[in-house]
Amino acid sequence: MSENLDRLLSIMARLRDPEHGCEWDTAQTFETIAPYTIEEAYEVADAIERRDMVDLRGELGDLLFQVVFHARMAEERGDFRFEDVVRDIADKMEARHPHIFGSETGTMDDGRWEDLKAAEREANGALRTMDGVARALPALLRSHKLQKRAARVGFEWPDVEGPIEKLREELQELESASTQEERLLEAGDVLFVMVNIVRRFGVDPEQALRAANSKFERRFNAMEDLAAADGQNFAGLSLEEQETYWQRVKSEEHAIAAPD
Repeated sequence: MSENLDRLLSIMARLRDPEHGCEWDTAQTFETIAPYTIEEAYEVADAIERRDMVDLRGELGDLLFQVVFHARMAEERGDFRFEDVVRDIADKMEARHPHIFGSETGTMDDGRWEDLKAAEREANGALRTMDGVARALPALLRSHKLQKRAARVGFEWPDVEGPIEKLREELQELESASTQEERLLEAGDVLFVMVNIVRRFGVDPEQALRAANSKFERRFNAMEDLAAADGQNFAGLSLEEQETYWQRVKSEEHAIAAPD
């Protein structure tokens, strides 16, 4: 493994060589590469969702290359090297698992993990509860993290009925909004409260919405296939006719899922 990693680092160094490297690679900066890094992380998640292990192997390689790319640019600036990245993450993982690599006992749970992370943030100079929640995160994921941070310091409804009632209020305000700017703000409030509700049920909102998207896409494709098999153009059907196909798809899914 060390030989192949050294090979990858050498390839990156050659690509970034000012005289003999690739014109595209040498022109890149942290800012221009960041979108590709995010894209590769999503492609990893997509391969996992599709349970495609061959594709996952390739996507993990692409993501690793992004790490190597950023580390190389940092080395050129004299900031840090790839070896520093590896050492830092190894140190962090040992520090976050004192019951495995240290003298502490017990097991790891969400509360303990968050306590360890909070101690790290404090040691690094974080003064406020929300410090360190990355602004570049997808909005749904960032909302989840912000609310978890708030809950850790007690800013939380005592039970799920609180956010459910708040959702009713926010929906009414969205319905009453008279300008596009007001609708934007009220729609954001609706989504923010929805994140709180699903979080209270122990559900990750990002995973939940990804699952809903996949289900809707699968069912919609199946509707179009059924319509085509019936010699129908799905787009040309009335809403009532389209709903008939939707119910057919759901019935077939339930029949497949039902035990014999």
